[in-house]
Amino acid sequence: MARSRPTRAAAAVPGAGKLFALRAIGLVILARWLHSMGDMNFLVALRGMASSPVACLNLIFLFLLIVLPGGKARAERPFHPLPQWLRQALRVFGVLGCLFALWSIGMFVWADGWRRAVQAIEATNGWLVVAPALYAAVVWICRPRALWRTNVAARRFAIGRYAVSVDAVTRTTVVWLESRKVGQYDARELSVRWPVDIQPAADAAHSTPAAESAASTGLMTPVTSPKPAAPARSAERRPKIELLWDSPAAAGHNRQTVLRVRLATEGDRVAARALDAILKQAWPAVAA
Repeated sequence: MARSRPTRAAAAVPGAGKLFALRAIGLVILARWLHSMGDMNFLVALRGMASSPVACLNLIFLFLLIVLPGGKARAERPFHPLPQWLRQALRVFGVLGCLFALWSIGMFVWADGWRRAVQAIEATNGWLVVAPALYAAVVWICRPRALWRTNVAARRFAIGRYAVSVDAVTRTTVVWLESRKVGQYDARELSVRWPVDIQPAADAAHSTPAAESAASTGLMTPVTSPKPAAPARSAERRPKIELLWDSPAAAGHNRQTVLRVRLATEGDRVAARALDAILKQAWPAVAA
């Protein structure tokens, strides 16, 4: 019996959804713009656009949003399918467009009142509300973030805007700031430095038996347990951690700070502890 020819399963490439969403927003804005121009003389509308800086900026914004030059979905960069310059440009144009739309709506409400504004929203099928939301959506999609989510099994960590990958075979660590590569380092020469008040639980557990032993022999006064409010205060301060590179072979680069980032979320704290454990357990750091 003849076997059917194997077909490759079509899997969605990470980042393709972001490209689709940006192009869809650009096409919606363009369609609405062309619909508005259809209600008036086309040549008059073009002359007005040529003399309006805001219209020219919107044309550039729509071109970048629909064409997305350099944009490509790649599995190794699931959250950054766009080049850095394009993402920054879309964020700037999106912020300007959203502010201009909100300012125009605010001036309309100030001049004609809420009743006329509600009538205008009904006449435009809600476009006065949708337009600022679309510009804000572009800004949110292009927000700063790491290249990937934390995946401890794959030794990939996301802390704030930084992404760190550890290769167990080559014993190298690559650090990314958004889509820009910060550098590649020997994993044995990296270490995580924590603030005193948020030391990992493992360190506290190792220090407890020593403290109890010293207290039992009378060499030191037993120390009371820390107050429960201390972790809450440290979380409110959003403390920073540092990834240090200590390379004896690189003259002048001893104890260099590779990254310094705030632990803003619980996910950042979990990723930082997992990265610290990987660097300590797999390859002990070089002694300072």
